[in-house]
Amino acid sequence: MMRSLFSGVSGLKTHQTRMDVIGHNIANVNTVAYKSSSMTFAALMSQTTQKASGANAATGTGGVNPRQIGLGVKTSAINVNITGQGASQSTGNPFDIMITGQNFFVVNNGQDNYFTRDGSFYVDGAGNLAMTSTGYNVMGWQVDPETGDIKKDTVSALRIMNTANMNYPPEATTQGYMSGILDKLDSDVTSSNGKVVNFSFYDSLGYSYTAKFVFKQSDTENNAKNVYSMELDKITDADGNEVQMTEEQKAAVFGTTQKQEMAGKVTLGKTYEWANGVLKDADGNEIASIADIQGGTASLKDAAGEVISIEQQIDNIAKAYGYEGSTENFLNQLYEVTPADPNATPPTEAVTCTIRDMIYGEAAANGNTLEALAAANADKTFETVGREFQGVTVVYDPKNGTFQRVEGGKIPEGGDTMSVVTLNLSNIGNGNFENIEIDMIGTSNVDNKGTSTIGATNGKDDEFSTGSGRRNGSMIGVSVQQNGMIYASYDNGMTKLLGQIATAKFANASGLEKLADNLYAASLNSGAFDGIGVDITAEGDYMSTGQLEMSNVDLSSEFTEMITTQRGFQANSRIITVSDTLLEELTNLKR
Repeated sequence: MMRSLFSGVSGLKTHQTRMDVIGHNIANVNTVAYKSSSMTFAALMSQTTQKASGANAATGTGGVNPRQIGLGVKTSAINVNITGQGASQSTGNPFDIMITGQNFFVVNNGQDNYFTRDGSFYVDGAGNLAMTSTGYNVMGWQVDPETGDIKKDTVSALRIMNTANMNYPPEATTQGYMSGILDKLDSDVTSSNGKVVNFSFYDSLGYSYTAKFVFKQSDTENNAKNVYSMELDKITDADGNEVQMTEEQKAAVFGTTQKQEMAGKVTLGKTYEWANGVLKDADGNEIASIADIQGGTASLKDAAGEVISIEQQIDNIAKAYGYEGSTENFLNQLYEVTPADPNATPPTEAVTCTIRDMIYGEAAANGNTLEALAAANADKTFETVGREFQGVTVVYDPKNGTFQRVEGGKIPEGGDTMSVVTLNLSNIGNGNFENIEIDMIGTSNVDNKGTSTIGATNGKDDEFSTGSGRRNGSMIGVSVQQNGMIYASYDNGMTKLLGQIATAKFANASGLEKLADNLYAASLNSGAFDGIGVDITAEGDYMSTGQLEMSNVDLSSEFTEMITTQRGFQANSRIITVSDTLLEELTNLKR
């Protein structure tokens, strides 16, 4: 038999194999993340009919090259262009993920880990991130429950839709701050009711509340009006219902009692009269008794014969002086018992008392009683110099209006100015409130054309709004970052790290063994997977969501190779037919 006949046969077989490779590439031109293959040829062994000989110096003859006849062709290698990046295809599905680089996703069928570039994922009924085609679980790293950071340990299935992740727990507010301008010419600031500022906050169950603060202007030297009282009016829930507090609880909110300079007058109504410690109305009915109040036992009776309680008697006194519905405000008015004497040695400060002190007898000495003061003036009026209140005093620099200090406040951590107001709320309501610290340093007392812009915001004035509190949140979306970290977003504005998609990288990715369903398995020549994986961003690779990697098959190249393969196959077939003709001539020699 002629050697050329067998060479032609080997050529046909090898070109047929190459055509198989090309056909497989073209068939997968639209397969997600498919990596094209290419085939190379190698010559088969050659038959040596004469070995090479060297030059002979004695005879003067030269060397002779070996005489070898080749026996055909074989497949040298089938290489996979596994590092060739495919083009991106936009899908808009947040769970479609494309890798840019040379890493692979790690998936698991329940027993073994496999590797893929196909990032078409979905969330299955158990909440696991899985491959759309096979249902294999996508592997990654879990969140350390103690630190909240990713713990890069042995990869495990990413269950992102479990019960714990569907909601973000509520948290009570612990920080807040105020900012804006408190204009001294604002009509609200100068009114008797003061400027109201609302502060919204949350309790530990996530319910929303509003604290209503009141700022009132003090009378100060040279009419500078740079000193203000800040006190709590009330706390209401989301429905506008007032949170009930005892006087002791309300006093403990700020935990400090301040005095505010504020000139005023208190006048007993013309239809009311004091007589021997008893207050009578226009009809002569006894409506309050100082003896009852100081003794703590109610004995006074109204016209119907009903005993008037101590609380009602005090309310009646406040009403008689024009403070109906504002009993506390009335009782806290300050009366100057003894004026200051700067010329004394040493100089003395003014001595004051509250109307509460007058009623309860603590300032009754020297005739400082409501009855005595009413009798001392024909119009039944006496002047007050200020009031006592539960709260803090906010002071601004009279020269430039910048914030100066909070009297009764504290210095914040890392600061140098006493600017923090502490609200002691933990004992109010059902114990669902936390104490709140409000920083006032962002406020000022400058001209704003009579309009105040001061407002209160929950949370610390930093990029994270630390301590702002929140209501309970429901999951509204999931996003995957470029580094594979999966975050859930909630309708209370919070985000939560759910895990991180791990990737695998091999020393020789071309050595991976191809499997069905766009999967690869590690082989002896690819390098082993260590079970942990690598962070995709370690060497500049990254993930893109809403995109899939397309096949890297180049049709123009495949068609060109198809032409050369076809011509090669044709040429080898001609070798066979010509060799057959020669053999036919040989057999025809004997006739």
